[in-house]
Amino acid sequence: MARRVTWTESALDELGDAATYIARDSPRYAAALIAEARSAARSLRTFPRRGRIIPEIPDDSVREIFVKSYRLIYEIREGDVVILAFLHGARRSPTEFV
Repeated sequence: MARRVTWTESALDELGDAATYIARDSPRYAAALIAEARSAARSLRTFPRRGRIIPEIPDDSVREIFVKSYRLIYEIREGDVVILAFLHGARRSPTEFV
């Protein structure tokens, strides 16, 4: 069964911020980051458990996929997958989003 994948507004903002930052040096790499993040999110429609359980969060419904040096944090819900955050791997802890 295919699930619906949605992004929170904050996760979309974080992806946009990352792309804007990267675009200062390379618009091409910024576009590639967006494409890869969207592709990773789409893959969750059919493979929602493909990401790893986040070590900082003891809940197996909250997982992450690495997209370059970023963490795409998502939650598996009944029939849906919600993208909660898109964080640089060296930055904030994902616990503040769950």
